[in-house]
Amino acid sequence: MAAYQPVSRRPIAEGFRKTASSAVRLCVRMGVHPDAISYLSIVASACAALSFWKSSQHAWLLIVGPGFCYLRLWFNMLDGMVALASGKASWRGEILNDLPDRVSDVLVFAGVAHSGLCAALSGYWAAILAVLTAYVGLFGQAVGVQREFSGLMAKPWRMVALHIGAWLTLGLLWWGRAGIRFGGLSVLDWTCLVIIAGCVQTITVRLRRILSALREKARSE
Repeated sequence: MAAYQPVSRRPIAEGFRKTASSAVRLCVRMGVHPDAISYLSIVASACAALSFWKSSQHAWLLIVGPGFCYLRLWFNMLDGMVALASGKASWRGEILNDLPDRVSDVLVFAGVAHSGLCAALSGYWAAILAVLTAYVGLFGQAVGVQREFSGLMAKPWRMVALHIGAWLTLGLLWWGRAGIRFGGLSVLDWTCLVIIAGCVQTITVRLRRILSALREKARSE
């Protein structure tokens, strides 16, 4: 029987993929299960959330938090690569590849919400829109066409935006706390608003592409 192949795979930059080549070989050799790596992505996200939560007391954590966000992305990539390389890819793995991602989104932005460096509502709305964006992306696969990873604010770009906002906040904090607010909102508030707006654009793009694919499928049938 042929080995299971995932129905859809997120496009990943080749340079980023190469950073995991040695880790994939090591995981396969040591028999590390891809599910364990998926769970590690939640651990990395929890560490990011803790870093953001405590960043108003220890500003240097604004350097650490984004690092854990990127580690989360790296684990998200590594689990799929190990699953394929070890022949352990499965339908069950598809679920365990996606569910930790949604938990991770909520953890990261909940940490931002309670950082004291932005309004709690900003962080929580960013979390809600992040989960909804991923949910809409799955619609295509659910109705028999392609899964959608398109749009401005896919998962990696949410983390990049948060990274920029965190480091801008850190730089301004070093120059004096009053400097982190513009137009009544903090830098992290503005960052969350950018993420929210980007998620709305991404949801719109994904829905349009899915509906277009469904129309094409209907015509071909």
